[in-house]
Amino acid sequence: MSSHSHFEVRPAGLRDAKTIAELHLQALSRLADDGLSKEQQEALVAAARTINWREAIEFLEPQVYLACDAGTPLGFVGFDRSRDLGTPPTTGEIWAMAVLPEHWGRGLGLALWDAARDGLLEEGCNKVSIWLPLLNQRAGRFFELAGFKRELKTAKTVPLGSVKLEEIRLSRALA
Repeated sequence: MSSHSHFEVRPAGLRDAKTIAELHLQALSRLADDGLSKEQQEALVAAARTINWREAIEFLEPQVYLACDAGTPLGFVGFDRSRDLGTPPTTGEIWAMAVLPEHWGRGLGLALWDAARDGLLEEGCNKVSIWLPLLNQRAGRFFELAGFKRELKTAKTVPLGSVKLEEIRLSRALA
């Protein structure tokens, strides 16, 4: 368990799956405001279903941490080994991270990043990456300020149901 300022960051339990799905949906709806079509929004909603988060929490793939302020969940992070083919087992990945938009700029993202970094270091990782939608410029700035660098030639199109989302990978050393 780690904390930043007055935030508690703790491993998520099965009872948190619905809350995490709701946090994910709220964050994705903000991304939708950045230019996603209605069809892309619906595909993202399907990806944030409660059952997906329940399975992630139950099987620890990825590990999921919840950030709370006075017991109220405000954000989450999911992290584990990299899913990218050909990466060494010492490379971790932030699979998902979201903070409620009305709480941006309060240090929650930093608290979640700190928890993910600590967890990945405990697992023996020395590098971490994240795939971000190109449209999510705010998250891109956050991770660049946290020391992540864009990897050249990593742009990819991710199918989400019948729609496609453009993503780019950022990475940094953990130590």
